[in-house]
Amino acid sequence: MSDENEGPPPTRAGAASVRAPARVVSAASAMLREVSNTHAILASVALLGAFVAVFWVFISNQFIYAFTEPADWGHTLFIPFISGYFVFLRREELFAKPFSASWTGALVLVFGVACYVAATFGPSWFVLHHNARGIAIGVALFGLSLLILGWRATKLLLFPLAYWVCFGQTISDRLLQLVTQRMQDWSAVGAWVLLAVTGIDVERSGNVITVFVNGDPRQLNVAEACSGMRMLVAFLALGVAIAYTGLPRVWQRAILILAGVPVAIGVNVLRVYSLGVLTLWDSNFATGDFHSFIGLVWLVPALLLYLGIMWFLRNLIVEGDAEGKPAKTAAKAGVSSRTSKHNSSNGGPHAS
Repeated sequence: MSDENEGPPPTRAGAASVRAPARVVSAASAMLREVSNTHAILASVALLGAFVAVFWVFISNQFIYAFTEPADWGHTLFIPFISGYFVFLRREELFAKPFSASWTGALVLVFGVACYVAATFGPSWFVLHHNARGIAIGVALFGLSLLILGWRATKLLLFPLAYWVCFGQTISDRLLQLVTQRMQDWSAVGAWVLLAVTGIDVERSGNVITVFVNGDPRQLNVAEACSGMRMLVAFLALGVAIAYTGLPRVWQRAILILAGVPVAIGVNVLRVYSLGVLTLWDSNFATGDFHSFIGLVWLVPALLLYLGIMWFLRNLIVEGDAEGKPAKTAAKAGVSSRTSKHNSSNGGPHAS
């Protein structure tokens, strides 16, 4: 017996009307995701403006250091743009999913601001230090990202943020002096050896190199500015940026970054050597603006050498892949061929 209350079977129009709300919900969800990301971006820009206002004293001092001493810290002016480029490279991953704010970021943000205030206005026994304030700003910026964008997006932004904190601020002389003296010694000894090998009458007393021209002594003092420490910091910043964008494997990146140390030291030795040679004609070449100009000139071959090391590392692994992939393909083909022969000889893979 048929059920009298049973309705007629759904028509094509009825099915379409059922699917229509699903499409509306899907479109609304996509719109909400876009609005959510847009609001997050606008909120981030607004808070970033407030962020700059709060930490303006540190930021303005940092720019003053970079402008007044461009030979030493001019590279710090480009670090924020390089960090921004790192973020741009991961933009697709960043916007692949909607942002999900985390209130943990508020605690981290407050902690970073508190550390900055303490490092700026705190008691004398506290770390009243330019670099301590820079690290505190990095912590606060990490908390801001976590608060607005959430854990997933902040993980993607962690490297650009760390890069800015490490290389985007001047390093105080108090910290540089821990290694500057050793680098001064290396530069003085290396330049002295090269001058002696090339037949120049030269003596060294500590970090002072004396070049003799027809018995006339001309001194070249390898001071802190000639230690190469600033060049080393700049090359490490350059090495990390090139390794991150130009090399795919971790071991390649590590080698390139570590190569920045001998490249910077070696080029600085050549710089001091060239100043010693120029002293044969005029002792004024080793001082003043010309001294700084020679340092900038030597950055060009140093950069070319560094790029050459990157090219070598990249091609070293590309050749290995080019030879390894056909071998792996051939091995798989051989296994597949042997398997098919075995199955055919046994009457198929499911033969009983």
